[in-house]
Amino acid sequence: MSKHLFSSIKLGSYALPNRIVMAPMTRCRAGAGNVPTELAATYYSQRSSAGLIITEATQVSPRGVGYPNTPGIHSAEQIAGWAQVVDAVHHHAGRIFLQLWHVGRASHPLYQPNNELPVAPSAIAPQGKVNTPQGLKPYETPHALDLSEIPGIVEEYRKGAQNALEAVFDGVEVHGANGYLIDQFLRDGSNQRADTYGGSIENRTRFLLEVTQAAIDVWGADRVGVRLSPGGAFNDMKDSDSEKTFSYAVTALDALEIAYVHFKESTHDDERHGGKLIPSSIFRPLFQGALIVNGGYNRERAEAVIREGTADMVAFGSSFLANPDLPKRLQGGLELNEADPKTFYGGGEKGYTDYPTVTIS
Repeated sequence: MSKHLFSSIKLGSYALPNRIVMAPMTRCRAGAGNVPTELAATYYSQRSSAGLIITEATQVSPRGVGYPNTPGIHSAEQIAGWAQVVDAVHHHAGRIFLQLWHVGRASHPLYQPNNELPVAPSAIAPQGKVNTPQGLKPYETPHALDLSEIPGIVEEYRKGAQNALEAVFDGVEVHGANGYLIDQFLRDGSNQRADTYGGSIENRTRFLLEVTQAAIDVWGADRVGVRLSPGGAFNDMKDSDSEKTFSYAVTALDALEIAYVHFKESTHDDERHGGKLIPSSIFRPLFQGALIVNGGYNRERAEAVIREGTADMVAFGSSFLANPDLPKRLQGGLELNEADPKTFYGGGEKGYTDYPTVTIS
């Protein structure tokens, strides 16, 4: 049977009805205490026709926060908030994975408990400014994690995975992309440690593998995925040899037999900021599980990579944001709603749950 965007696929332990993924998208609409709201339940359930939904990035601890009103998975209230989201998605026969997140140095003391410094593998501040409750401020030099502190961070991810299980998600995705904590350990531009977590590629990959193993210990490998951004420059990320670094990381993840690796593909904008255009297809021979790709895909490009076998599923971001019924629209060749960037982050139902679905008479 030929593979195409609308054909079924086995992803880990799940049989999915199509190969369309709702990409993780930060929306900054969590309520007090960074708790997901009933509005979030509506938002995600509207998009339940995706083969798989991956939630917005969700911090595993109070130290993992770097943006306003982003949800967590470390308190009882947050678990209950996510449980109502999962229940709404399951009511519409959808499948949903929680994305486990820690921003690391991409934060500010104003977000941290007791106004402490953010943590990172090394005391290197990213260039640029961070949006804080008091407006834009320069990043501060983070606290370099002591060797004795790292197991506690891994444990925060493990607990986040356990809490996601309690909220009855279908699995978890480890966020190793976009310049956040795991990515900071992976790349030698942000990791200049001289211990077992720095220096060689093997050492820099250690934290990613320990976090992924912690998630596997909770969920089993077939319900765990990992997101990576090999050529990304977001959050001032740099690496002296990205292809070599991420080829090693993908090979090591393959040995863990996780369900999928999810690539945020690099863009010309990344290249302008020091990143590198790295096609995710180079990693295909290194990983036996499913490969998910994400980055400005339309139906034609998505069908092409699935037909060629360089990807197994395609994640859609802003087009899914603006089109709750995206699979129906893509399959029918129907016109898409246009996303409104002014409503991407923060606010209420406008630009969140009020995008119209198509009516076929």
